[in-house]
Amino acid sequence: MSTTQVQTVSSGADKAKLAAAVVVTIAAVAAFYLLRQQGALVQWAVLIVGLAVAAGAFFASESGKELIAFGRDAWREVRKVVWPARKEAIQTTAYVFGFVLLMAIFLWLTDKTLEWVLYDLLLGWKK
Repeated sequence: MSTTQVQTVSSGADKAKLAAAVVVTIAAVAAFYLLRQQGALVQWAVLIVGLAVAAGAFFASESGKELIAFGRDAWREVRKVVWPARKEAIQTTAYVFGFVLLMAIFLWLTDKTLEWVLYDLLLGWKK
């Protein structure tokens, strides 16, 4: 586990890249609706190209690079996980279902007992 501290200094260019990504995204969505008369193919092409340009601008920024680094680190950690064997997974699942069944029976019995004590014995509301 890494204990290094990361301090990000946002530069003006980095903020401009993020702002451009937001502006291009909004423009792509607006163009999608404004180009309704041009047909679905043009609408979707403009939207996809606009979103691709916005993603490019975002991933060129420091925040985008950090997101990519985080994804790589997360994937590296997932590869370290030791997954249970099929038999162990089935046994564990069976234990969970068994416990849930026991708890359901216990709660049902508790509910019926309290119902009987409160309504039949104390209040006398026989069914």
